[in-house]
Amino acid sequence: MNDGIASPPPAEHFDAAVQDDGWLSWNLNDKTRFNAFIEPLSVRAEAPLPDGRPVARIRMHPVRKHSNLGDHVHGAVTLALIDVSLFAAAHQFGSLNAGFSVTLDLGTQFIAGGRINEPLDAVVEQVRETGRLIFLRGMVVQGPDDTHIVASFSGTIRKASQDRK
Repeated sequence: MNDGIASPPPAEHFDAAVQDDGWLSWNLNDKTRFNAFIEPLSVRAEAPLPDGRPVARIRMHPVRKHSNLGDHVHGAVTLALIDVSLFAAAHQFGSLNAGFSVTLDLGTQFIAGGRINEPLDAVVEQVRETGRLIFLRGMVVQGPDDTHIVASFSGTIRKASQDRK
């Protein structure tokens, strides 16, 4: 785990920079990859939970291309944000090098439609980390004080061999 200060992901894969407002950009260098569809993304550490477990916030800015026919954020876009957020958060926590780790499972409950043209945040907390696995959970939220809850989720990442402790 790190001290909560944003640290850039590996430069060979990401165009990352610490921004003036405390956010770290989290964008792939290779714009032909799937992640580019939901970029630009930013990540920042949040205050840890009372028991010391880390929390990170990952933000995207949904626009019309992310909408469904009901003019809400398409569910597949929300799922993509959640999946990418698992890795961005785990890297922020110092658990991954954003390499070739994989999502083992992802459970999601959709609660409300996401709003277009308003920041969409995945707030991710680490539940537990083992030698090979990272267990995470969180919510996708919008609005002041995160009052508009879009989805809740839990997921498990299997670490790449070089990230295992």
